[in-house]
Amino acid sequence: MAARSKARKRALDILFAAELRSLDAVAALDGAIAEGEGPTNEYTAVLVRGVAAHRERIDELLSDYAEGWTLDRMPAVDRNVLRLGLYELLYADDVPDPVAVTEAMALVRELSTDESPAFVNGVLGNLMRNKASLAP
Repeated sequence: MAARSKARKRALDILFAAELRSLDAVAALDGAIAEGEGPTNEYTAVLVRGVAAHRERIDELLSDYAEGWTLDRMPAVDRNVLRLGLYELLYADDVPDPVAVTEAMALVRELSTDESPAFVNGVLGNLMRNKASLAP
């Protein structure tokens, strides 16, 4: 597994655990770092901090584009993978859009339901096609 793929998985772990425990994701990240259990790849911290910083806009867009689904109804893994993927689509200039979608698909294929890859691909694909009209 490539270094950035591992960083994405670790970021997902932090985002998921923080949500499950009703903690702020950045506080969870900082706590892991303070305890010596922080990520070994700096890109993990970039992702967690980026999703947290832009979460309001990310969640707004996901709510608009996840037709028939509210954020609360989505499996927690899917919701957080979508947040990571959309963060990379909108804010990570060094990540090509198809890579952001492909990496999100790989995470849900490995960690979520059988229906999740098609759902995540549909939502992120639609966002990617409309990216030019989405003001970050």
